[in-house]
Amino acid sequence: MNGTGLVANVVGGVLALGLIVYLFLALIRPEKF
Repeated sequence: MNGTGLVANVVGGVLALGLIVYLFLALIRPEKF
């Protein structure tokens, strides 16, 4: 098990999820962004 690769995958997944949520909220409530 490659620890560094696992951490990179987790960080990448969290960043991608955060970006998707941010864009989703920006579409729903554009006046707040």
